Amino acid sequence: MPSVREPLDPRVSMWHFLAFFMRFMREKADLSLAQCGEIIGAARSTVSNLEAGRRRPQDDQMRLLDRHYGTGLLFQLILWFARMAHDPDWARQCMEYEKQSTTIKTYHGKAIPRPFQTEGYIRALLAAETGDIEPEITTRLEKQRLILERSDAPVLWMLVDESVLACPIGGPQVMKQQLEHVLKMAARPNVIMRIVPTAAGAHHGFDGPFQIICLPERDVAYAGAQNGGRLIESPIEVRDFSTKFERIGAKALPEEASRVLVERYLEQYS
Repeated sequence: MPSVREPLDPRVSMWHFLAFFMRFMREKADLSLAQCGEIIGAARSTVSNLEAGRRRPQDDQMRLLDRHYGTGLLFQLILWFARMAHDPDWARQCMEYEKQSTTIKTYHGKAIPRPFQTEGYIRALLAAETGDIEPEITTRLEKQRLILERSDAPVLWMLVDESVLACPIGGPQVMKQQLEHVLKMAARPNVIMRIVPTAAGAHHGFDGPFQIICLPERDVAYAGAQNGGRLIESPIEVRDFSTKFERIGAKALPEEASRVLVERYLEQYS
């Protein structure tokens, strides 16, 4: 069978290893992309995307491959390990998921969530970084555009702690513009903004920021951390984050009361 491209390097990540192994087993069995698609109930293009690492396989697809190739649980186990392992390509994959999302739920206790940040706020957050920050500013604004300007823009849930409103990132003028922007965003029909008041005390968000990305077929999550983050694809762990989001939301103010609180802080910066 003629090769149309080089296979992925299986040493890069478990995801690359899984894509590499899918192609290896298909070519070993002398199957075309279309024939493999018939086995897992997918189009030829889907198989091509799976083998190129542009799309992530699902449990039922791996079960069908194990059954066809007689590999026991091998494909299913590789998928499990891929979901549990650190993915060095997590940032690109997370952006791909955001572009496909139907809903994005974000909690942050230290800053305005990224989809809602103004350029001035982003610049102030990155001011302490060494080196040229302009490429990172451009990247963040482009990611916002890809989410917010979609014709089928997702529903955006924003949960933030009241302390985020009180922290004068960039000074009064930057915060004034940022809070005005937050109120403008909150007026959109696809945006839900709720503030967790300081009086609510301890809650499940104290371990750090996180995001739940709802896709048409499943949900994934992202947990923020110093020097990067972690993309989470394990259904059980994603469900845990969904539960955390609901519990934090149970302590948050309703939408209208949240808007009033933002307006109150906006007066302080005016």
